[in-house]
Amino acid sequence: MLPELVAIPVFFILSTAVVIMRRWQHKEKMAGLNPSTDTRALDDRLARMEQSIEAMAIEMERVGEGQRFVTKLLAERAPALPNDQVEAKLSNPSH
Repeated sequence: MLPELVAIPVFFILSTAVVIMRRWQHKEKMAGLNPSTDTRALDDRLARMEQSIEAMAIEMERVGEGQRFVTKLLAERAPALPNDQVEAKLSNPSH
């Protein structure tokens, strides 16, 4: 018998057996990792995280509103300077 006629089927049989064994081991391993049936703790934690994120978003919006308000006040209070005075202040900031 030719060695190729034996080697090729043996190679495929062995590789298939390895794949089947690895899948079987993985399946057994995953079966041992049963998720807990009590997901209440996880649900509570996710709810607290959601509330915290919403609170942070509200506070960040307040910070943005405060910045816009202060910027508006400063823009309204600043005296209007002619262009030549603005250029002079920019070129010589010590005055």
